[in-house]
Amino acid sequence: GGENNLSGNLSINYDFNYKKDDLTWDNKVLASYGLIQTKNSDFEKKTDDRFEFNSVLGRKAFGEWYYSFFLNFRTQFTKGYVYSKDANGKEIRTQYTDIFSPAYLTFGPGMFWKKNDNLKVNLAPLTSKITFVDSAFTLPEKAYFGVEEGKSTRYELGFYASGYYKLGLMLNVTMENTLNLYSNYLEDPQNIDLDYTMNLAMRINRYLTTNLVFQA
Repeated sequence: GGENNLSGNLSINYDFNYKKDDLTWDNKVLASYGLIQTKNSDFEKKTDDRFEFNSVLGRKAFGEWYYSFFLNFRTQFTKGYVYSKDANGKEIRTQYTDIFSPAYLTFGPGMFWKKNDNLKVNLAPLTSKITFVDSAFTLPEKAYFGVEEGKSTRYELGFYASGYYKLGLMLNVTMENTLNLYSNYLEDPQNIDLDYTMNLAMRINRYLTTNLVFQA
């Protein structure tokens, strides 16, 4: 009932943080790429393709709160396709995405709460979000990732909230949670963009770790 396949994935999850006196600067890079080749398919297909950079710069306000400015950038590494079959039942593919198409740049001022490197929240009520696409992909009467036909960018202004929580579940088992929420004031603010990633890491020994990743 199955299908022979060969697949592989590469992922990077790297933090680099800086703190001095009343200044804090937290950065995270997420990158992943995966391919699968199945016996009955003519094409290799992506199982994962992601590049994301998060940066939050904060200056002490009071207690554990900081005045902040954040930046988030997301895109993919390679072309993406829509797969279908022709009249003879042969699999065909049509390019639908590419590197920087789409790409998302989100930034704005806000307030940053940081308990420690494992628990932090950023709230930014005046956040700009720009979507970049290759205008060659936009189709008549149909928005391409929200970008209108013939255009290559879309601008939004809204409320952005992000949270990060890393905890130890038991010996050598940690759970990392990252949540991003965005509401566009300019159009349908009741619709919330949600991006949640959970990474469960189970350390076997000094050299081997098993990871379970969930993303919604």
